[in-house]
Amino acid sequence: MPGTTQGTGAQHSCGPAAGRLMQIGEAADRVGLSIRTIRHYEDAKLIVPSARSEGGFRLYTEPDLDRLAVVKRMKPLGFTLDEMRDLLGVLDALPTAGEDDRPALLDRLGMFHTLATARVDALHEQLAAAEGFANTLRHQLDQHTPAH
Repeated sequence: MPGTTQGTGAQHSCGPAAGRLMQIGEAADRVGLSIRTIRHYEDAKLIVPSARSEGGFRLYTEPDLDRLAVVKRMKPLGFTLDEMRDLLGVLDALPTAGEDDRPALLDRLGMFHTLATARVDALHEQLAAAEGFANTLRHQLDQHTPAH
């Protein structure tokens, strides 16, 4: 693409499948993250812009946004940056993994699935407890508020 420099991230491609390039502000809007958060994830080596403009601006592709979406979905489940990096590595390697590497990658992916499911279950339990507490407060309000 004229006026761009290719990124060096091995997991990224700027070929026709990657689509158009967008600056960080548009990427942030599309994924629902702040620019500051995206830069933090770059510093943590979770995301690498696919390209840079001649002026040095970060440029992202749809696969970059997909990667950011994975990180965004892991965050509320309490995954650490190392865990995020590990899962992204698995997801990057799987499409081209040979028969020797695929079983270990699938085991790692299965471990992340199990961990995510357990964390979702824990969040459901927390939500149920919070709803019960809110209902208790509503009952107290109803009980102690004079009728008009």
